[in-house]
Amino acid sequence: MPRRKSTHTETCPVARSVDVIGDRWSLLIVRDAFDGMRRFGDFQRSLGMARNILAERLRRLVEADILETRPASDGTAYQEYVLTAKGESLFPVVVALRQWGERNLFSHSEQHSQLIDKSTGQPVPYMVPQTGDGDVLAPDDAIVRKLQ
Repeated sequence: MPRRKSTHTETCPVARSVDVIGDRWSLLIVRDAFDGMRRFGDFQRSLGMARNILAERLRRLVEADILETRPASDGTAYQEYVLTAKGESLFPVVVALRQWGERNLFSHSEQHSQLIDKSTGQPVPYMVPQTGDGDVLAPDDAIVRKLQ
């Protein structure tokens, strides 16, 4: 399957981001890495994807400096995939997608997983964009300025 054209010359940050992490499998790998998964087999069992597809997505995430490989922490010959600082900075993106899904893709009584603040034991509050003064920023309150 031919790979889509890269957007590395694109001036839109959303387009560049989607090029790196925008496919279903890459985002789910990142989600699982946040949940503590590190090994190829664990990702494969969790996601149920073909080995060749998983290997390709992991390779791309390593190339993009989202994940890095390290020797297994238990001293075995395996390698582990660990989020880099760049990968960890995707946490708000994953939380925003999770919260959007909670609000829009489940019925009121339908069960779903929740993200819990370890320190309080409470669900993580919904994220909202804010102005510099802390007010809620609505879509009509912002504009994209294209650079020339």
